[in-house]
Amino acid sequence: MRKSLQFILIGSAALTGLTVAPTIAAAQDLELRVGPGGLGIYDRDRDRYDRYDRRGPRGCDPDDALDIARSEGLRRAQIVRMSPRSIVVQGMTRRGSERIVFANRRGCPEI
Repeated sequence: MRKSLQFILIGSAALTGLTVAPTIAAAQDLELRVGPGGLGIYDRDRDRYDRYDRRGPRGCDPDDALDIARSEGLRRAQIVRMSPRSIVVQGMTRRGSERIVFANRRGCPEI
């Protein structure tokens, strides 16, 4: 009875150790990469969070302004003027040439 109890305890400890080990390894997010620069360690968390400013974008991204203008119906949209306060996008509609002015803040609200 004592031997079987020891066998069960050792078996359950081994199974618990096998299930915990992959979760610990996955939480580290470290990769070993071989590339043109040689061998290196790559930290996925650091790269993901260092790429973006944590406060978010300070102004309207010009590509976002173009996308919004195209979704509003402007064809051949292009940025005509950028200032610290506004972004002007010009393009063509069925009626002719038209301009849309966006505020230069997050979300690109239309003025």
